[in-house]
Amino acid sequence: MSHEVTARKTRVIAVGNQKGGVAKTSNLIHIATALGEMGRRCLIFDLDMNQGATRHLGIPSESFLGTFEVLTGEEEPTDVIITPDDEVELPKNIHLIAARRNLEKIDQALAARDKFLVTQDVLINPLRKLAGMYDYIFLDTAPNATTPTIAAYKSADWFILSATPDPFAIAGLNDALTDIQGAQRYGNPNLRLLGVILCCVDSRTILASSLTEYVEKLFSDGSKSLKFDTLISRSTVVPQSQKLGKTIFQTAPNHKVTNQYRKLAKEIEARIAEFEEPVTTSTIKSAVSTKRGKK
Repeated sequence: MSHEVTARKTRVIAVGNQKGGVAKTSNLIHIATALGEMGRRCLIFDLDMNQGATRHLGIPSESFLGTFEVLTGEEEPTDVIITPDDEVELPKNIHLIAARRNLEKIDQALAARDKFLVTQDVLINPLRKLAGMYDYIFLDTAPNATTPTIAAYKSADWFILSATPDPFAIAGLNDALTDIQGAQRYGNPNLRLLGVILCCVDSRTILASSLTEYVEKLFSDGSKSLKFDTLISRSTVVPQSQKLGKTIFQTAPNHKVTNQYRKLAKEIEARIAEFEEPVTTSTIKSAVSTKRGKK
């Protein structure tokens, strides 16, 4: 495929939670789509063997080479990027590196390639090769510590945590936070928690209100809460669009939830701009603060 030569400051953002069913993929897809609508060029890198991002965008399973081939070094990342030139319908300014079921065998494939290979670092070189081509590269991670997920922690600039207002999802946030801190200590000191998205929220329930308050207090950069102000409401419009392999920007462009994602995308850009102001070493170290062992 060909790419226009444009100098861009590429920001790599991983999205996750150490629990499934918390709308992390849906959040990632719709944040990227909202940014694309704003004119930002975005690449979605599907690192999950369940192919959530790939399926959500309507890409047929097993139709394209993608993440497995990039991580094993069989293909250059630029050669497997899916664009509208591949006769698929994608949201405006959105490209994709697709996942397939062969990601289940990534550990064996990497071990066979080189027994001294540091598997945690397999994303670093591919992302370097993509730098400057996109405004944002979004890494869609699995809800467990697979090799591609760990590699995402080691290579991302920013991490967004996704949660629904239920106790198990919040516990998953704590586990993911521990992983972020581990990545900061062992090889990616500049990784920073950008924020926490609460989605599928019904503000009328006591549980939603109490857990929203809990997240607001627990996740802080030392001066303010890292929970995003924009909440994503519970709605059937999202699963309906998923079944069609579309985004809600395509199926319900004027829906309340679609507008919430537009607002969230603007909030994300504003927060990045704020955090990218000159900071001290002590500020970087306090990017994520929490009490050890607090659940």
